[in-house]
Amino acid sequence: MSVQAKRSLKVEKLARIYDEEIAPMWGTRFGKMLLRNLTVPEKGQVLDIACGTGYPTIEILRRMSEGSRLIAIDASSAMLDVARRKVADLGPLGKKGVFFRTESAVPKLSFTDDVYDLVVCNLGLDEMPSFDYALRDFARVAKRGGEVRCTLPLAGTFQEFHDLYREVLIKHDKHEALERLEKHIARHPNIDHLERAMRSANLDGHVEIEEFTLLFKSSREFFFAPVIEYGPLAEWKDIAGNGQEMQDVFWYIKEAIDAYFDGRPFQVTVKAGCIIGKKLEAPTDPHVAVGMDLAHLGDVEIEELPYEQHLDDEIDTGLPRPPEQIAVGSVRLDDAGDLEIEEEVSDDIVIDEGSPEEQELDAFIEGKRRPSHLDGFEDSDVVDDLDLLDD
Repeated sequence: MSVQAKRSLKVEKLARIYDEEIAPMWGTRFGKMLLRNLTVPEKGQVLDIACGTGYPTIEILRRMSEGSRLIAIDASSAMLDVARRKVADLGPLGKKGVFFRTESAVPKLSFTDDVYDLVVCNLGLDEMPSFDYALRDFARVAKRGGEVRCTLPLAGTFQEFHDLYREVLIKHDKHEALERLEKHIARHPNIDHLERAMRSANLDGHVEIEEFTLLFKSSREFFFAPVIEYGPLAEWKDIAGNGQEMQDVFWYIKEAIDAYFDGRPFQVTVKAGCIIGKKLEAPTDPHVAVGMDLAHLGDVEIEELPYEQHLDDEIDTGLPRPPEQIAVGSVRLDDAGDLEIEEEVSDDIVIDEGSPEEQELDAFIEGKRRPSHLDGFEDSDVVDDLDLLDD
């Protein structure tokens, strides 16, 4: 039996526009990296984490042999509804063995250990409170010898915007906001971090890296582009502060972008990474999970514990836990020998319309005048300081 979850208008809209307005310039580009040279073992069991509207889920389904099973989970029931409709439209292929389930991977997956031949996650790792912890959990549910593939944006993504943002905050002595910005930027891992995380997760493999650019006609088009509005914009607003303070910072950012690029398209870099690893038969070191200088979950530091013990810890993240009754595995065989999937639908987070991240940006409202208290600041003041963008 399925349960209809309470869903916000923003989540519903994202599900409607994602495939046409976000996927082509974002999700699909990462997903193609994940699918490159991917094969599904005969009668393989596949887990797709944070599957969204069904890409690359459906492409994986096409590569599955008879007897294989694919379980696709996502925290948003609205996104899953889109994915389900796509599979239903496939006809016989849609009956091949795919099961959808509304479930978050936070704080950890509800599945038991060593279940899946293939675990994939397209862009979901970037949404996790701890990248390192999540990757270890993904590896936990993979079989020994099974494969884990995950894509995510790397350090250097949106660097041009971050440089402008940093210069604005420095220029106006916004020290607390600057500290928040640097923490936000540091969340994107570099290649060394990825390799350490793979070793900690008991994965043997490599990381593939690609770089592409996104072009926007103006600062206004940049901030109103769905890939930004439904992506990092909420966090960027939260970094700036509350109320008028946030509005002022974005006036400065808008004017800095428009002044620096002066009619030219605003170009931002995206550095995409794809982790490809096989789960080793056993950890080479029982304390392999310890060597992570960045391993943390929210404000709670992960102590130096062996690999298996980390994943059983009770860590309070403030987010919903997986349903207790399926904590030892939500996939089981029925009397006929087929996989039976329990469906648990969790409520989507209701958007707080009064929160800073949901406030409209005055600087991008047509006809909105620049606040008079900003008149002492000239656009060129920031542009003259942007040496980093000239490198």
